Amino acid sequence: MLASASPARLAVLRSAGVEPLVRVSAVDEDAIIDSLGPGAGPEETVIRLAEAKAHSVANDIVPDLDGVCWAGAADVLDCVVIGCDSMLRIGGALQGKPLSAEVARERWKSMMGTTGELLTGHCVVRIRDGAVVDEATGCSTTRVHFGTPSEQDLEAYLATGEPLEVAGAFTLDGRGGWFIDRIEGDPSSVIGIGRPLVRQLLGKVGVTVATLWR
Repeated sequence: MLASASPARLAVLRSAGVEPLVRVSAVDEDAIIDSLGPGAGPEETVIRLAEAKAHSVANDIVPDLDGVCWAGAADVLDCVVIGCDSMLRIGGALQGKPLSAEVARERWKSMMGTTGELLTGHCVVRIRDGAVVDEATGCSTTRVHFGTPSEQDLEAYLATGEPLEVAGAFTLDGRGGWFIDRIEGDPSSVIGIGRPLVRQLLGKVGVTVATLWR
């Protein structure tokens, strides 16, 4: 089960042979970040956000640790819930979704020709026989080298709306990929869900990747 509304994360899983159920978490990301305080590191921040999303969905399925799934469906009695959260670290600061063209424009002006780190936190929650039995968390970090789009291209990109709802105001797999010179690390993690890391986390909770293939 994928605890995310991201079509990019869903596409990564589908292209890798997995057709997950999708259930969107009702997590207040800003409240979680505020609760962590100023001393929280970048990796801890994205992992805690991913953890909150995965547990939010798991708690919807399993009312308590001893209960059974209220949904009553076999596919949620024995499953894994995967939560993810991505943020861009650049200039010493973490950036989430810009949400407006004005903010995205300013971010791109500061990112052009520079390098940042895209951090994606992951949390895998294991549900067996209708109960949460295990979990594993981790963070994947990839260095992103930004190009320098022309003013015309940047304005056209902002007008598509694509960069407004994604971490760091860019995508690798969409139009934003035209303006990424190169990356150092896992491309699937930049898209939003790192397949190598998810494979490792699944192994820690006793699930092999092949069992999830459709």
